[in-house]
Amino acid sequence: MTPLPYGRQSIDDDDIEAVVRALRSGWLTTGPAVDEFEQAIAAFTGASYAVAFANGTAALHAAMFALHIGPGDEVIVPPMTFAATANCVVYQGGTPVFADVLPDTLLLDPARVLEKITSRTRAIIAVDYAGQPCDYNALRSLAHAHGLALVADACHSLGASYQRRNVGTLADLSAFSFHPVKPITTCEGGLVTTANPEYARRLRLFRNHGISSDHRQRAAAGTWFYEMTDLGYNYRLSDVQCALGASQLRKLPRWLTRRREIARQYNEAFAATDHIRPLSVRPEVRHAYHLYVVRVASNRDPIITALRDQGIMANVHYIPVHLHPYYQRQVGLCPVAEEAYHHIVSLPIFPAMTEADVSRVTTAISCL
Repeated sequence: MTPLPYGRQSIDDDDIEAVVRALRSGWLTTGPAVDEFEQAIAAFTGASYAVAFANGTAALHAAMFALHIGPGDEVIVPPMTFAATANCVVYQGGTPVFADVLPDTLLLDPARVLEKITSRTRAIIAVDYAGQPCDYNALRSLAHAHGLALVADACHSLGASYQRRNVGTLADLSAFSFHPVKPITTCEGGLVTTANPEYARRLRLFRNHGISSDHRQRAAAGTWFYEMTDLGYNYRLSDVQCALGASQLRKLPRWLTRRREIARQYNEAFAATDHIRPLSVRPEVRHAYHLYVVRVASNRDPIITALRDQGIMANVHYIPVHLHPYYQRQVGLCPVAEEAYHHIVSLPIFPAMTEADVSRVTTAISCL
């Protein structure tokens, strides 16, 4: 039986042709395809600026640099996320402070955020878990009241919206990932959107070693001279990858439609079950469904084993970050996330799934 993964990229001839054109262009990095991809993402989201990075983790790290996060600073993060959301704070010498999530959506709980704000708090990172935007009105109010920056970890939610506003425009900085299982892929890749020109300047500086110009800019100006003005990294995304991303982006609207259709079919199939409960979706959002996460009434491990025995590669997103050994396994710190962790299962969802694939999953679940 062919394994059915929880997520998978879709690559077609258009994507391959775009990559070949980039390979033949003479520009493999810091070339025009980078600008074109950034402009396409900015137009798609409605953001003023978009800056591409080597991966989503680099994008988050750059967001912390743009905000001048450093030693002694605290940044509030949710535990129900990939480790990079907290790690990016540590990379800059700051301290991630974990605030618990809401039980129905597993999104950051604004009430728990308020409890964690101190005189050292500099920013809040909200994670659009599974592709559903957070309550940005509540989080924005908290940030404004306490003089904090608001960052969206939007690595799951490209194409989603909140109160008719696109993800990418809901926070001071929004970070995206283009890993193969994400809404679109550049193989590996990331990007940050912002409306703030100074943040955009610092993002571009950071991805290029802290050097004030890149090779293409110097070639256009007819100069060889450059200066390193800050400590940055080589976090650039290549032209080849950006060409792939731009080709993928053109297909994203129909892929989002398919993801939402699969989610609707799952919702209908599980509506009559007592032991499977999908996460709630708030009425003011358009969900991107990077993940389709359900709660199971019993311990989830035997269910995952049974599904995998049938070739359905269910997964878990995530081990709460504060329970990882590096973060000292702080059991009891975020009880809602910790309880959910033992019951959540991510079921397959990706645009190329057929009706037979969806039926295969729902039938297998109903028999457990």
